[in-house]
Amino acid sequence: MRFAGVDIASETHVVALVDEDGKVLVKPTAFAEDAAGYEKLFAQLGASAELLVAMEATGHYWKNLFAALAAHGFSVALLNPVRTHRFAEEDLQRTKTDAIDALGIARFAAQKRPVPTRLPDPATEELRELVRLRERLLQDFGDRVRQLHRLVDLGFPEFTRYVKGLDSELASAILHDYPTAAAFRGVSAKRLAGLRYDGRHQVGAELAGSLIEAAKRSVGHHHGEAYRVQVRYACEDLDILRRRLRQLDRDIQGTLGAHEVGTLLTTIEGIGPNTAARLIAELGDPADFRAPGALAAYVGVIPALSQSGKRKHTRAATTPIGNARLRAALWMPTLTAVRTNPWLRAHYQRMLARGKLPKVALVACMHKLLLAVYSVAKNRRPFVAQPPTAQATP
Repeated sequence: MRFAGVDIASETHVVALVDEDGKVLVKPTAFAEDAAGYEKLFAQLGASAELLVAMEATGHYWKNLFAALAAHGFSVALLNPVRTHRFAEEDLQRTKTDAIDALGIARFAAQKRPVPTRLPDPATEELRELVRLRERLLQDFGDRVRQLHRLVDLGFPEFTRYVKGLDSELASAILHDYPTAAAFRGVSAKRLAGLRYDGRHQVGAELAGSLIEAAKRSVGHHHGEAYRVQVRYACEDLDILRRRLRQLDRDIQGTLGAHEVGTLLTTIEGIGPNTAARLIAELGDPADFRAPGALAAYVGVIPALSQSGKRKHTRAATTPIGNARLRAALWMPTLTAVRTNPWLRAHYQRMLARGKLPKVALVACMHKLLLAVYSVAKNRRPFVAQPPTAQATP
């Protein structure tokens, strides 16, 4: 059995081969991220039989190489960089170069024998790209809202007393035409009241009158062209991002409908289409984990208990190792599930009855929710909520 380690970079990768005993068969060799470089790699690797190629999942740079190796019949294992870094620390490694890293990855594969990673199916890959695009657009949307808050605070700080959310279509429509308090002065209340903000609804006479009166007494002093332009641009950007997010939500739901596991996950109360899509994007097929506990450990919803000698902690925080992005994405669905899912609500109430803090109980429910995700994916059946067991009355 031979083991290849590939250190991934943006333009040039490095490969090294070792045997089962860690003896170097091919010294670290650089190859480019192009057709000629791939041919050089295949010549170095030789036959795909009895060979495991290991590489770290570094950004997006590994994807083309992974696909090319899989197409040529090679077994490829994607590694968590934390594992390879700790493996290098075991030998007190003090020097770090691409060549040393490639050789270290190969020796890690020879000792640890990682399981080969499957190439994701097209539906999973499509969902992953759509979900991550949605995350970027949401980040852009939040940035624009924060920029708009700053500008409104300077030009018309009283505005948010009457229009609570600057992320709303109502706020964008009004501020686009009237970006500062000065812009409201002399405006007809009837004209402002008739302004449509979502193609259907109007601002209304009451809100229009309130804004015009507030603008007369506003303490905002920044009404120059530079401020007006920024407000208009922010509102236009928010409108564009809203339309793109709505279209993305439709695309995600359509793609999810063609994904067997993703569709089944939506049968768990508390998990909607976007959460199911995010789970597939981050996990692939949850059934690929060897056990439910392995899935929970990957997400990081297990306690990090630390006891040594006389030090005996009675409480343990969750482990800092895990998929923090997925934990954050599951927080709101967990809050929803403990209200709508009878099985999970009963578990939450039992935890509280045992004296657990509400947040601790919610993390335990997130763990339980992941067990349901694993069960649905493993059995390929819709989730069936188990009603809480009735307590016998004396």
